[in-house]
Amino acid sequence: MSELHQSGKSREELQREAEQLLAPILEKKAAGQALSVKERLAIPPQEMPAQDPVARGKTVSEVALGYSEAQARLEAERCLNCKNEPCVKGCPVQVPIPRFISFIQQGDFKAAVDAIKETNLLPAVCGRVCPQEKQCQLECTVGKSLKDIGKAVAIGRLERFVADWERENGKVTPPTVKPKTGKRVAVIGSGPAGITVAADVAREGHEVVLFEAFHKPGGVMVYGIPEFRLPKSIVQAEIDTLKKMGVKIETNFLVGRTRTLKQLLEEDHFDAAFVGVGAGLPKFLGCPGENLVGVFSANEYLTRANLMKAYDASKAATPIYKSKIVAVVGGGNVAMDAARMALRLGAQEVHVIYRRTREEMPARAEEVEHAMEEGIQFNFLRNPTRILGNEQGRVIGMELQKFELGEPDASGRRSPVPIDGSEYVFDCDTVIVALGNESNPLLVKTTEGLVVDKKGRIVVGADQKTSLDAVYAGGDIVLGAATVILAMGEGRRAAAAINQLLAQKS
Repeated sequence: MSELHQSGKSREELQREAEQLLAPILEKKAAGQALSVKERLAIPPQEMPAQDPVARGKTVSEVALGYSEAQARLEAERCLNCKNEPCVKGCPVQVPIPRFISFIQQGDFKAAVDAIKETNLLPAVCGRVCPQEKQCQLECTVGKSLKDIGKAVAIGRLERFVADWERENGKVTPPTVKPKTGKRVAVIGSGPAGITVAADVAREGHEVVLFEAFHKPGGVMVYGIPEFRLPKSIVQAEIDTLKKMGVKIETNFLVGRTRTLKQLLEEDHFDAAFVGVGAGLPKFLGCPGENLVGVFSANEYLTRANLMKAYDASKAATPIYKSKIVAVVGGGNVAMDAARMALRLGAQEVHVIYRRTREEMPARAEEVEHAMEEGIQFNFLRNPTRILGNEQGRVIGMELQKFELGEPDASGRRSPVPIDGSEYVFDCDTVIVALGNESNPLLVKTTEGLVVDKKGRIVVGADQKTSLDAVYAGGDIVLGAATVILAMGEGRRAAAAINQLLAQKS
């Protein structure tokens, strides 16, 4: 994949350029002349306008500013409307991509977002945080024709544009809900999988109650993904749509403690349940010094910053650790989020410690590029062997060991091999561990007969059914730490199975 390079042009300059390029295309179409494949391939990919790197490092407001109407229409004109729809095959929820883009080409943005919502209730979210370059855009014919995935049609950016246009213009319409059936479904966890299930089941006329352990619904979209990548007002708008569909939301309700799953089904008379509690148990390094003051899991750090608004000292519900030099261990999207948040919380220096090279990093290329633009430093082929502390038990540094790449591992990435005698001390006062998460064990431990694998993930069949009658599961509690859109795909399958089950009970 090619690296993303920002031109440094302002939003206004990008808009003017798009308007100039779009005008002759619209004139040609108005005359009844279609663009050739060659002409479409010659249209330049539209750059996403973004805040200035220096300024945005001091604020939590959104980094990417979104396409203008001219940019969106010009980018849409790059789509070849392939009849075999390879991009749809790459989408976990099967969004009708060529169809929604063809509506943008026509200037009908409401029809475009309505087409997306046939299979995806969260287009404003997915347009911002989904790894399109590894899914729909990976399969794009334009990118393959130009031999550069970075030049594929920007499907995610177009999805974001029409979703934002709908919301900003007051055009949001909740999905149609069928007459009430009298059936009740408990959805446990209000993340992407739970929201998807709640919407698809509510459409069929079933009563849905969404149970959330935290004080705000939204799951990882609220506590995990920072404001500068996904504004919380957008997540709240999606929650509001659920409420308009009749979905009831119970917050501060921890299934397994407040009520057990068995009680919900047998005593509270729910006809079916969906478990989407996520993977909230952080992994650690397993090295000496992890109990020192100043060591955080990325989960805790981001939850304090996002859900509890630690970035706003005047309103923060929880204090945040004051840091000068922060070391973030890991190379995924969560590591990028934690590093960029640490910068916004006032750190003088932020370093990402990763035991492979940039080419092996699982984080999205755009997020890595944004982090580098903001001044975050990357220490590749390094890994901690121990964390060092002072007499007060506070972090003062880490011992790092250098690595080199060996043979590829099972995932295809080259395995890091430690270099003997290469250890050295790296000074820092805060360590954030971002090595992924494991399944939340509470619900599993309090639910007899629920089968899990050796990693504590719930075992499900092709229709997301668990070992228990009328109980389904999906998202990170099944997949391990995954993406928003993969969780939504599991939610769609589970909802279809639940709806089928309840239809049989009628």
